[in-house]
Amino acid sequence: MLQRWYGGAAPGPVLKSLALVYGALVRRRQAAFASGERTVIRLPVPVLVIGNLVAGGAGKTPLAIGLARALARRGWKPGIASRGHGRRGNAPTWARPDSDPADCGDEPLLIARQTGLPVAVDRDRVAAARRLVEEAGCNLVIADDGLQHLRLGRDIEIEVRDGERRLGNGRLLPAGPLREPAHREVDFRVINGGAAAPGEWRMDLRLGDARPLGPGEPKPLGLFAPGPVHGIAGIGNPARFFRALRGAGLDVLEHAFPDHHSYQAGELEFSPPAPRLMTEKDAVKCDGLGLRDAWAVPAVAELPAAFVDAVHRRLAEARREPNPVPAREQT
Repeated sequence: MLQRWYGGAAPGPVLKSLALVYGALVRRRQAAFASGERTVIRLPVPVLVIGNLVAGGAGKTPLAIGLARALARRGWKPGIASRGHGRRGNAPTWARPDSDPADCGDEPLLIARQTGLPVAVDRDRVAAARRLVEEAGCNLVIADDGLQHLRLGRDIEIEVRDGERRLGNGRLLPAGPLREPAHREVDFRVINGGAAAPGEWRMDLRLGDARPLGPGEPKPLGLFAPGPVHGIAGIGNPARFFRALRGAGLDVLEHAFPDHHSYQAGELEFSPPAPRLMTEKDAVKCDGLGLRDAWAVPAVAELPAAFVDAVHRRLAEARREPNPVPAREQT
């Protein structure tokens, strides 16, 4: 499928027909919310939504972490609302630093550990956002991967694009990677790596010191050189992580897994014996596997100060006076 979406292989007539049906359903749903046929629920605090137009990873979670931290430093009390994709069951929960990723999801757990901020997990983003306001006292809600969750009213929309893959072949699912038509207008567009066009903001992911899974001290990536090392990535674009490790001077043996993969210790035993370096998103699911010589490599989002300032100003304009959270509406 990725070869058709990003590699130049043309989709067949069946996929094109399915994409037409999918597109009609998406447009009908968008029109229902735009016309008021379906209810958009607004909260008494500003809501910022981060998402993308394509299926798969583009860098939403690092952006959510970096932006939440930056806005907290500017005096906001943000909370993050997440669906918790890939978790066990659908019960609403809080993601805390000591949570089980099977219960809350890998990305919410990573956000909770990296920010120390409230993270509410619920397939119903409106319910998660309400909990952040009512129970955690947040004055700003950041919805991670919520661009298509139109029921939750928002003040700012930020679209993230992979700077290398962009929109692939530009077709709708399943003929292409698009979740919705590409002409959607957003408030800010962030490009993860690659060249940013006029009107876009560039985000770079910088790899930090590796953290051992278990006791020990962090270790600069340069000390793993020249390698080899086993690179492990179960994210939307594993190749980006492997290239970043090579950029640090490492000889990388690649091990790509599906996004949100649930690991078993046996599948992480490789030959020849060598250090195992994985993304932090993978590491939150591997901390309890008893792996030796396994390391989590953080990817820190570097955001332009002017971008954070622009978001902060837009949020300040959208700030609403405190008032009771709207009564739950039937949908």
